[in-house]
Amino acid sequence: MAEITAALVKELREKTGAGMMDCKKALAETKGDIEEASDWLRKKGLSAAAKKSGRIAAEGLVGVAAKGTKGAVVEVNAETDFVARNDKFQDFVKQATEIALASGGDVEALKVAKHPSGKSVADELTNLVATIGENMNLRRSATLSVGQGVVASYMHNALTPGLGRIGVLVALESAGNAAKLQELAHKLSLHVAAANPIATSTAEVPASTVDRERNILTEQAQASGRPPEVIAKMVEGRLRKFYEESVLLEQVFVVDGETKVSKVVEQAAKDAGAPIKVAGFVRYALGEGIEKKQEDFAAEVAAQVKR
Repeated sequence: MAEITAALVKELREKTGAGMMDCKKALAETKGDIEEASDWLRKKGLSAAAKKSGRIAAEGLVGVAAKGTKGAVVEVNAETDFVARNDKFQDFVKQATEIALASGGDVEALKVAKHPSGKSVADELTNLVATIGENMNLRRSATLSVGQGVVASYMHNALTPGLGRIGVLVALESAGNAAKLQELAHKLSLHVAAANPIATSTAEVPASTVDRERNILTEQAQASGRPPEVIAKMVEGRLRKFYEESVLLEQVFVVDGETKVSKVVEQAAKDAGAPIKVAGFVRYALGEGIEKKQEDFAAEVAAQVKR
């Protein structure tokens, strides 16, 4: 059995918001597995984990760019937020995003792509690390494109145009009026930045995610002691609620706070003069999913004194 350390309990508390003793019990029940412990707490109604995105700790910048039917988003991490305000670092992220827009491909393809300096993008980043003196990482990149329609980009709270902490791309497939499509794509980008959906439609939600959610909801409903047929209806109702909270086309449009996104798209199609398909979206929040090492400043100073 894994040792239930104070650090492990602290990590689960930060992830779920549950009490210390509940976290300790959850870890004991799941042999120290953080993800299983999170689910255990949710099943017991002791956690709001599904509504938490996890602690975001990494620094750097997200870059976005879009042109016509193509868009790109790139994340470059650094150790401190000071680097995000460095002109050379900003230039690198802008250039990397433009290269991704022009060439497409994933982050590995971007790393070997040619930089304006004549080096590869990866080698130019290595040179930047040596110049600025701080570790950096070209973490990820993504592109969206449509055969006909538009791709819009949006940067929430931009530090400079196209650079910031939350970058979004939205792709619309349509033969409709370009200006109307661009207007809708921009509004949907604002929505995606705020609502953080996990998929465009219910059909695109991974089966593993649905199974996990159904399992949690079933255990929660069974705790009510009601008959199986009632529990089945409760689970399906709560699963619909999950979709309404998590799936783009099922969410309530944040711009007006009352209309379902799918209805907004239907109305926009009438205005644009042609059917509109939301072909996809990408949302990058700086550092999501990365845990930065927690520094004990007092211990660091003590260590320096001893030296």
